[in-house]
Amino acid sequence: MSLTPEQFAAVDMRVGRVVSVEPFPEARVPAWKLTIDFGDSLGIKRASARIVNYSREELEGSLVIGVVNFPPKQIGPFRSEVLVLGAVDEHGTVWLLRPDGIPALGSRVV
Repeated sequence: MSLTPEQFAAVDMRVGRVVSVEPFPEARVPAWKLTIDFGDSLGIKRASARIVNYSREELEGSLVIGVVNFPPKQIGPFRSEVLVLGAVDEHGTVWLLRPDGIPALGSRVV
């Protein structure tokens, strides 16, 4: 499936900082519950992410890229508001996409 530049531009990807990480034992597939700060314009959002190759300590305080305009998704007892982006390798391991430098929280990814 091909996308037009206009369709791609409709995907709102932003820079956020992980402020807390909690286990998600109710998930069918191992995952973390993340609380992410997207800055003053978007505020705090929550996400479920299957990124268990990262420890809590590696994730807390780190920058991530998230899609912030997808509808929320109910995952068991948890409401995920953001899709955290990553690349999946041939083993199914998810590697987070992260910005270089220190962009402002809420910066749009283009």
